[in-house]
Amino acid sequence: MTETDLARGDRVLRVRDAGDPQGHPIVYFHGTPGSRLDIAFADGLAVEAGVRLVSFDRPGYGGSTPARFGLVSVADDVAAIADALGIDRVATLGLSGGGPFALAAAAVLPDRVTRVGVASGPGPFALVPGGLDMLDDDDIAALALLPGDPVGAARRFAAGFEPYVASFRATPAGELIMEHFGDRMSPRDRELVADERLATAYGLSMKEAMRQGATGGGWDNVAWVPAWEVDLATISRPVLLWYGDDDRLAPPFFGEWLHENVPGSQLVWRAGEGHFGLMEHAAEMFSALTVP
Repeated sequence: MTETDLARGDRVLRVRDAGDPQGHPIVYFHGTPGSRLDIAFADGLAVEAGVRLVSFDRPGYGGSTPARFGLVSVADDVAAIADALGIDRVATLGLSGGGPFALAAAAVLPDRVTRVGVASGPGPFALVPGGLDMLDDDDIAALALLPGDPVGAARRFAAGFEPYVASFRATPAGELIMEHFGDRMSPRDRELVADERLATAYGLSMKEAMRQGATGGGWDNVAWVPAWEVDLATISRPVLLWYGDDDRLAPPFFGEWLHENVPGSQLVWRAGEGHFGLMEHAAEMFSALTVP
């Protein structure tokens, strides 16, 4: 595993390169909030699957410089990362809030993305029936500032992540998952995070995500809570959508909406599972995304 800082004008992206260096490249997009370390628990699985597993912090998360960003600019960052690593074509995989970015990369980079995987990802809240019901009053106020004032909206959205910043800096990593997400976890999610190895790995990723503050989360929400700046109908690569039917963070209606709006997509339901299916199905996902 190696980590590098890739210069992008007046900012840097922190990039993690793990797994099999000669394997099939998969670019992983972390959740909201999250960091390049989200997927570190699967490094060994990537080696076994013959996968080169590349992840990076979006601006403002982890080691990447805070900056304004959106679906298209993050796709452009992926192209720059692939160029720097000498990679021609990649599959993309996004967990939760990383899902929209995995899809956007396929829309923006049709000649470079081979397959797309979305694990428990949202659709545009403003367009998906039931989506706005998941937003609190502060989120609704932030959304009302768009499209005219994205900076103000990002600042308002970011305020909702501030409680994470203080607690993830002060609390042992493994204790944080239940503290922040416990009331919205399915029984299966609770079982998964009871595994000390997984809970600690995810908690460390969240600590890394929040070490510069909450701006990354604010811009994530600006990117995919309103209508998206990419046309999903233009995606021509195979798209795999993985959802648990008991997901309380990205409910099933998001998967259904994406399936209806991404041509040729395949929707995989897992009965009794919740939001963190990636933790137990990573090997299966790697295999599906690297089919010749």
